[in-house]
Amino acid sequence: MYQKILVAIDNSDMGQHIFEQSVDLAKATAAEIMLLHVVSPLEDPYISPIFLQPDTIYPAWQAESMDHYIQHWEKQKQEKLDWLRSLTDTAINVGVKAGFAQKMGDAGRIICELALNWPADLIIVGRRGLAGISEFFLGSVSNYVLHHAPCSVLAMQGKILPEMKL
Repeated sequence: MYQKILVAIDNSDMGQHIFEQSVDLAKATAAEIMLLHVVSPLEDPYISPIFLQPDTIYPAWQAESMDHYIQHWEKQKQEKLDWLRSLTDTAINVGVKAGFAQKMGDAGRIICELALNWPADLIIVGRRGLAGISEFFLGSVSNYVLHHAPCSVLAMQGKILPEMKL
């Protein structure tokens, strides 16, 4: 069935659910998992290093702001690596061969590239349930992966909020 499962996760309730389901599937199929977290300096909770200086309309890099940004960025990256190590250890402790990777950049593209290079025969990714205009404006990692993946994709649905019900 599946031998190598790439699991794209973040540190959220949905990410925890995806992790748990992935470990269960890997155990059932004797598959190996690779946990992947993609970081981006332009997304929350990361901060922007560009600030406006007084009396100018041009963005500028301020030295002390940049130092603060770099320290915050390094701390965030290390916290995510520690979290990935912890999840990997959890999977290994229940008998699943597991590894992890943290990459920086566009999540959809990185997921597909790693799936091709590793090579995975299944990608598990979460989706928030956005559609139509919301998906268009907010972008969709799961939609990108579904259309560009070199292997099968399992898109796990997140919780549907009351305002999103059909």
